[in-house]
Amino acid sequence: MPSLNVTFTEEEMEGVRAAAAAEGKSLKQYMHDLGVREMQRKRFVAGAVSWADRLRAEFDEAFPDEVPPSQRGGVSAA
Repeated sequence: MPSLNVTFTEEEMEGVRAAAAAEGKSLKQYMHDLGVREMQRKRFVAGAVSWADRLRAEFDEAFPDEVPPSQRGGVSAA
């Protein structure tokens, strides 16, 4: 099975160990899960963007008065 050696500074390693301990995982399992979780997150985001793009015309037709934030002329919702 493939494996990977990753180099960390002492400070980084301390943080990674603390994060693994907080999740009750070994360092090896934590690092594995972190990589897999990031891969799954990227797939989810790509799927959500694709879904939104497919429905954008339908949404615009159903809600013609809604203006996307990017087209509000600098008005912030915050």
